[in-house]
Formats: sequence, C-alpha cells, structure tokens
Amino acid sequence: MGSISRTACPVCGSATIERQLQAEDYTVSHLHFEIWQCENCQLRFTQQSPDAVSAGDFYQSDNYISHTDTNKGLVNKLYHFVRRTTLLSKLRLIKKTVGIQKGSLLDIGAGTGAFVHAAQEGGWVVTGLEPDAAARQRSADLYRLALRDTDALFQLPAAGFDAITLWHVLEHVHELHACMEQLKLLLKTNGRMLVAVPNYTSYDAGVYGKYWAAYDVPRHLYHFSPQAIKSLLQLHGLRLLAIKPMWYDSFYISMLSEQYKNGKNNFIKAVLNGLLSNCTALFNRERCSSVIYIIGK
Repeated sequence: MGSISRTACPVCGSATIERQLQAEDYTVSHLHFEIWQCENCQLRFTQQSPDAVSAGDFYQSDNYISHTDTNKGLVNKLYHFVRRTTLLSKLRLIKKTVGIQKGSLLDIGAGTGAFVHAAQEGGWVVTGLEPDAAARQRSADLYRLALRDTDALFQLPAAGFDAITLWHVLEHVHELHACMEQLKLLLKTNGRMLVAVPNYTSYDAGVYGKYWAAYDVPRHLYHFSPQAIKSLLQLHGLRLLAIKPMWYDSFYISMLSEQYKNGKNNFIKAVLNGLLSNCTALFNRERCSSVIYIIGK
C-alpha cells in the first residue's frame, strides 16, 4: 500500500506540525492512523494516509453509506430518514445563496446520487462527479443518473456553473490545491461554492476524542477547523461569505462515536451530546459539528 508521509502542512506548508492523537479505522481495515496538527493554520491531517492509488481499498465496505446507500442498523436508518429533509434544505440554501431558482450546478463526490437527483427534480441542470464506480452504478440503478468520474473535473468548461457543491468531500481530495484552483476556474463570476466539512473544534469532537466518528481515518485526509478553511481560501483568492450550521450532523456523528467508543449504541447519551454540541454552537456557528462554508470569488 502506498502511503503519504508529510513533513509540512498540506494547506499552508508550515513545517510546524506535531502529533495530536491516534484514531482507528472502524469501517474497513481497523488499522490505526496518527492525526497531526499544523500550529500555523490549525489544520489537522491524517499521517501515513493511503495515496490516491491505494485509497479505494478503504472505501470497500457495505457499511460505507455514501457509496452503498445501506440502511442496515439504527444509525443508518436514521440517516436516511433525516436525509429526506436535508436534501430539500440544501437546495433551498443554494437558491438563496446564489440568488436564482434554477441554474447550472456541479456536485462533486455525488455518492449514489441522492442530491443530484433532488437538484434535477428542482429544475437545475446538474453535473455529478463521483470517483467510485460502484456508487456511480448504484446512482444509475436508483435514479437513472449518468454520473461521471471525478477525472472529468479538469475537462469541464471554465465559468460554467452557478453553484458548486461538495457535501463532505473536500476532506477526501488528494490534490487539494489543484482542486481548489479548478473549482475557482469553473465557478461563474457571481457563482457560489458550498463546502460542507466536519469541524474538529466542535463540542462533540472534544467529548469523543480519538473515537470521534468524523475523523473517519484514513478516508478523511484532512480535518478542518474554521481557521484552516479560511487559510485555504485565502491562499486561492476566494472569499468566505457565510458559515451555516449542519445541526443534524452532531447527532449522527455522536451515535457513531458511541458505537466506536463503547462497542454498542447508546441512543440517549448520543442525543444528549449532540444536543449539547448544538447548544454550544447556537451563538457561534464555528463550533458546529459540521459546517457549510459559502464561498465566492
């Protein structure tokens, strides 16, 4: 297996990095990976993460919901129930943010195509990219979609999209800076990019520590804080326009984290920790378990 050993921060390039914790891959391999932190921009990243060639092996699991759409188990059933609501709220947010009711949309890391399908049903012209062939096939079976491989990202027309969405995707991207430059190129002058990522500075991340499910090593190469996102955007000449909370994520992540920590579900404790996490973020959205960053040129 090819792996990536970093001597500098993958966002800002600072050599002032140090080990923070070690986390287990609970989904596929059960291997342990170190998570390091940049003292300059506050990015955390997975050390010795698989390279782009080897990464696919760590997505091959029936439990990886974004690729299989599984509804096995209580947590995944709840995920599907909530997703029906969040798909529509994401579409409303795009319309409000971009200022149009219909337009051209690029969704990167489309998984099995649920959001692409919802956006198409809402009248948008959508291009969906997904690296996993099995997930693309699943999207065709479920919604008759023709998702393209993410290699097509660099073949798309410049200034071709009113909106670009990455729902929990940026943390998986190997060529981070090349991707950001291309997204900037693809976005129309008045277009908007919506990037959703987990936030390791949240309350629930602090409660669960190395068991926090949103570390999701080694699939998550980077673990963003708001400061790290701001540093990344500044490096690429992009503007952070707004931060929006993803309130449901704290509950979902807490449920998974309880399983990882204790080997079993503890629904009440997970809900309590999710609620406490959201309460700490009520007056500071930068403390939310997962955050949507609204970005413009």
